[in-house]
Amino acid sequence: MIHAHISEADWQSSTYSQSNGGECIEWAPTYAAAHGVVPVRDSKAPQGPSLAFSAAGWATFVTFAKGQAV
Repeated sequence: MIHAHISEADWQSSTYSQSNGGECIEWAPTYAAAHGVVPVRDSKAPQGPSLAFSAAGWATFVTFAKGQAV
């Protein structure tokens, strides 16, 4: 499924992102609420591609990632 205008979304950095600019992702919570998908992109390449996950799929990934934290 292709979602138009994701590039125009209000992107926010992850609360787990480091302040030194490395290893960061961004997501667009307002877009997610309006369209039922969670767009995610690499903050170091904002003009690059983004991925769109179902809300359930993203929640499953976040739960898994929290369990893998070092």
